[in-house]
Amino acid sequence: MNNLFLILLLVFGGVALMVVLGERFAKPADPARMQQLRRWLIPLVGVMLVLSLVDYYVYCRAYV
Repeated sequence: MNNLFLILLLVFGGVALMVVLGERFAKPADPARMQQLRRWLIPLVGVMLVLSLVDYYVYCRAYV
């Protein structure tokens, strides 16, 4: 149980460190770059959802 608390403490400490450093040193996002990323992000999320459904109905349902 102590190992679990230590791992959780290290994970949350690392995430907090990344957030603080990201807020301090990150440069503002370029609107054109954000538009380009948004153009790809929504279709990729859709593909991920479809593949997740296929995985569920093909592989997970076989074990029930």
